[in-house]
Amino acid sequence: MGGDGGVDVVVAAVLAALERHPGLSVTLTGDADTVRATLGDHADHPRVAVMHTTQTVSMDEAPALALRGKKDSSMRVALNLVKDGSADACVSAGNTGALMATARFVLKMLPGIDRPALCSTLPAANGHTHMLDLGANLGFEADNLFQLAVMGAELVAAVDGIEAPKVGLLNVGAEEVKGLEAVREAGRMLAASDLNYIGFVEGNEIFSARVDVVVCDGFTGNVALKTAEGAARFVVSNLKDTFKGSLYGRLAGLVALPVLRAVARRIDPDRHNGASLLGINGIVIKSHGGANAKAFGRAIDIAVLEVAQNVPEKIHQHLVVRQQARTGTA
Repeated sequence: MGGDGGVDVVVAAVLAALERHPGLSVTLTGDADTVRATLGDHADHPRVAVMHTTQTVSMDEAPALALRGKKDSSMRVALNLVKDGSADACVSAGNTGALMATARFVLKMLPGIDRPALCSTLPAANGHTHMLDLGANLGFEADNLFQLAVMGAELVAAVDGIEAPKVGLLNVGAEEVKGLEAVREAGRMLAASDLNYIGFVEGNEIFSARVDVVVCDGFTGNVALKTAEGAARFVVSNLKDTFKGSLYGRLAGLVALPVLRAVARRIDPDRHNGASLLGINGIVIKSHGGANAKAFGRAIDIAVLEVAQNVPEKIHQHLVVRQQARTGTA
């Protein structure tokens, strides 16, 4: 029921996802009459169930109020289905803060993880890179940053098949003496770990082939993400204006059109929609609130992949091994 497009976007995305994934079944939580009406001729689809809920979390609702007062919201019921094993994952385009708070309350944290984190992909020279945290928490200590690195590395290893993902810490410089103390300490911890830590990376390296996982606190990550999105829109808009500005520009635009379309597809935000809420004892994918059906479908695809790869369990096992190494137990 959440997101700018609401039920229309979710239903269209689900029907397309069912075609892509023959083994997928989906439960749609929300106002049953609205959902079934939107499903139309597909209301009796054998792999679609509708679970009626009486409440909805608004996009601007305070997370604490949603957690305490919306126990029959579409978001809360969907997370309850994951908790009791009726569903393997939850995908939502709703209120981010409410989703994070409710998921943490309902599903609990993985042992060894202090705070959840949002991780998503960004286009890069080698295809894409994963970045976390993107806003779940605004401040981190060194150990929290280390946990982010573990979660990001395990996610990339699972979903991209990279055996030893290259992990970098976002910093104001590559030198060890630069940056906040928490970042420098996290760097020392990562250098002594079994992760493939490549050191500090600067903002201009996020989109390079040098790194597979970029680790930072939520404030920095969110600002970097929004800046990148704004810069991409600015460049595309200026290119369009330039090509339309004169006869020569229009002719040049026609020649360059195939290349421009290829670049546009590569940086298309719809292709990178779907942020994983890592650290939770379950799979929760946050879709952008303004996602269209194509973009929401991408979030569903990520959920399917993370279920197949059992990402939370792999994160948990990595932390168990680390704890055993610390304590000397087997």
